[in-house]
Amino acid sequence: METVFKGKKISSMLGILPETIGLFDDEVDNYSFPSKQTMRLKKIMGYSQHRLAKETSTVSDFAVYGLNYMLENGWIQKDEIGAVITLTLCPDYFVPHISNIVQAKCGLGTDVICMDIAQGCCGFLVGLMQSFMLLEHLDDKKVVLINGDILSHKISKRDRNDFPLVGDATTITLVENSTLNDSIYYEMHTDGSRGEALKIPAGGFRMPCTPETAAMKDQGDGNFRSLDHMHMDGSSVFNFVQTEVPPMLEHAFQKNRKTVDEMDYFLFHQPNKFMLQKLAEKAGLPAEKLPMNLVENFGNPSGASIPLTAIYNLGDELTKKVYRCCLSAFGSGLAWGVMFMEIGMLEHCELIETEL
Repeated sequence: METVFKGKKISSMLGILPETIGLFDDEVDNYSFPSKQTMRLKKIMGYSQHRLAKETSTVSDFAVYGLNYMLENGWIQKDEIGAVITLTLCPDYFVPHISNIVQAKCGLGTDVICMDIAQGCCGFLVGLMQSFMLLEHLDDKKVVLINGDILSHKISKRDRNDFPLVGDATTITLVENSTLNDSIYYEMHTDGSRGEALKIPAGGFRMPCTPETAAMKDQGDGNFRSLDHMHMDGSSVFNFVQTEVPPMLEHAFQKNRKTVDEMDYFLFHQPNKFMLQKLAEKAGLPAEKLPMNLVENFGNPSGASIPLTAIYNLGDELTKKVYRCCLSAFGSGLAWGVMFMEIGMLEHCELIETEL
């Protein structure tokens, strides 16, 4: 899919983090590998620490906390909200949906459109697409876009391939119509035939959770996990990113008659530092314009990684200036996409913590 949106903007961004920090050094003994061997990953992959939600916390808890923070601090008024869209892989329940829970707990009107979309790594781009389309029919109302996951609850703590990189986080982005008619280029691709590369086998109707699916087993490589746990085939995902993303970026730049030098920042999904470094080299992107520090500070927060990267690295600057940004995400699905969008002069941009 390729399209162009006009007259849309991001007006505020909020990141919500659990206050619990898991240190890579403290988790080394979780794994059935020599500590010295495991510690080599710290530098190569960019591991240091990650944020972990409490076992009792859900995405709706973080979303309600964040939206109430916005309401209480005057970021937005309840009657300005026309829709709540949630992108997540971690629903509280099959039903009701997180957006419905947020609408109720935050006391929003019954005319507010509520929508949950199951999406991981490309969640922010998919969420912006849906927000832009809804804004065509919401007049002066705004969209509350929630991206959140607590995937640490679905990954084995004895799996060295997956647990060190995951991080729990939620972001809330306010999206609205703009009097400016700037073009926003959007491109998205999907290849479900490669979806096995990132999967949670059990938990749906195809394979319900049972005592058998919860049984921890050595996967033959020294990593222990069950069918209830998420697993990423690292080499397959790495090859997918290196193969599919650079030509997509090249096509997008050529079609829009833009150059890499014209971009102020490349705000990309954050799988790990190593993968981003290799992607930057392959696509000819300047490393100084592509932040790669999310995993080492917070872990990979799935669909929240692009807005969290912007908030963490640019912060208050986003309230003072406008930046020409190339957004790109790639992962679960498998899916990959790109967007050219100016982001800046935000009303609010903040990162907060909670006990959740």
